[in-house]
Amino acid sequence: MLIEGRNSVEQALNGNGTIDKILMSPNLRDQQLIERIKASGVTYQFVEKAALDKVSKTKNHQGIIAYVTNYQYFDLKEVIEGAYAKGKQPLMLILDGIEDPHNLGNIIRTAECMGVDGIILPKNRSVTVNDTAMRVSQGAAANVQICKVVNINQEIQRLKDKGFWVYGVELGGVEISKVNLKGPTVLVMGSEGKGIHQLTRKLVDGIVTIRMHGKVNSLNVGSATAIALYEVNRQRSL
Repeated sequence: MLIEGRNSVEQALNGNGTIDKILMSPNLRDQQLIERIKASGVTYQFVEKAALDKVSKTKNHQGIIAYVTNYQYFDLKEVIEGAYAKGKQPLMLILDGIEDPHNLGNIIRTAECMGVDGIILPKNRSVTVNDTAMRVSQGAAANVQICKVVNINQEIQRLKDKGFWVYGVELGGVEISKVNLKGPTVLVMGSEGKGIHQLTRKLVDGIVTIRMHGKVNSLNVGSATAIALYEVNRQRSL
């Protein structure tokens, strides 16, 4: 997997992933980052811009590309236990069938900023944490614990049994600001076109809706996730 750009590589150095090698242009104008890479012990090499252009997938590498080990998914039980060990009420995201890696990358970046403890993806019929998602996340994927599970609905039931409140975020529910989100909470975000699957919708504790005032009655899943997570943070800061 490739990570491209100064900020993304720096975030990868700060994260839990394994960096195999870093390629840098001799003209890279970020001496602090260069010194950080040298001190990290990661294998690095200075190469001409043409070599970076050849391997780059984004064509916007900013003079630096890192080769990283494919994303290592986390164990859901350990993620939850880790959140409680920090003395906080866990906040989890379930992404139900999202297929666009750009949306996933944006969600990962937002989740990292909003203090999400873990993101849960289904094993099948879902985007994975690929190069595109890593790039769009601007390196945040290195700092977010992402889990992959076989059956979303089974995990929802297990989470409910453990005391979590699970809410689907889509139209037709209670306004999200009127729902208590201070305890152990899971937000379920549906796919770009189909929304939350019908059986999943039946399993959640409730549907919460983002109040809108414009003529457009729907939001991109990345934008909806950002607004919903902001509301959780707003309530928990009171």
